[in-house]
Amino acid sequence: MHGESWSPDAIDTKVPSVARMYDYLLGGDDNYQSDRDACEQLLKQVPSSKVLAVNNRRFLQRVVRTLADDYGIRQFVDHGSGLPTQNNVHQIAQAVDPESRVVYVDNDPIVLAHGRALLEENDRTAVIQADMRDTDGILGHEETTRLIDFGKPVAALFVSVLHCIPDEDDPAGLVRRVAERLVPGSFLVVCQLVSDRPEIRKFVTDFMAEATGGHWGRVREEREVTEFFHGLQILEPGLVEVSTWRPDTELAPVQQTDEWIEWGGVGRLV
Repeated sequence: MHGESWSPDAIDTKVPSVARMYDYLLGGDDNYQSDRDACEQLLKQVPSSKVLAVNNRRFLQRVVRTLADDYGIRQFVDHGSGLPTQNNVHQIAQAVDPESRVVYVDNDPIVLAHGRALLEENDRTAVIQADMRDTDGILGHEETTRLIDFGKPVAALFVSVLHCIPDEDDPAGLVRRVAERLVPGSFLVVCQLVSDRPEIRKFVTDFMAEATGGHWGRVREEREVTEFFHGLQILEPGLVEVSTWRPDTELAPVQQTDEWIEWGGVGRLV
């Protein structure tokens, strides 16, 4: 379904959405003119954004395949999942084992509508509309408890979403709250936008906060993202720019500029 063909009254299509902007950067069509305009303004200052989005998506796919193939993970909770695209988490996990179960979480109502349409015939996958800061609401949701057995290892994904959480809402604390609900042998996958250039951090943070009506947190530094992994056993190759995390044989696009990067990795509960 094309983004312009479905416009419920509950959605202000004149206000850009992070999920729809990401869809546009990935070459999708589930977005509105406001999203496209915001992306084009962003690209003037951070021209690597499209390549960064593609590499981030490929990182997500490699992580899910690795956790399913090499570590036997069969349960995934994807926080801030965004709009469905090619090779989604459930498709990769269920290619390894058809019994794999996936819960997608996003606060964008368009994600809910598109996701449910895509997954309506897959009873091992669900999409719920929720604020990812609501750990109790998400992990206690009827769809989550239907699919996820928290007595067994789970992979909790926070891929390119924690920059949407402001400091006052404690993104590191959010990761810890989720980790506390998981058994040893579970994994947390975390990456977010970082920059070592203060002017880039300020521009993007201010621009996105204004463009999205406050639905934004902050571009951070690598040392701050490291705090999200406190107490976790970090898988090799450690915390890295995500295109370098266990790269496969498929040639990844190269960022021509490095004003910001997607940075993070995978931690295991022991």
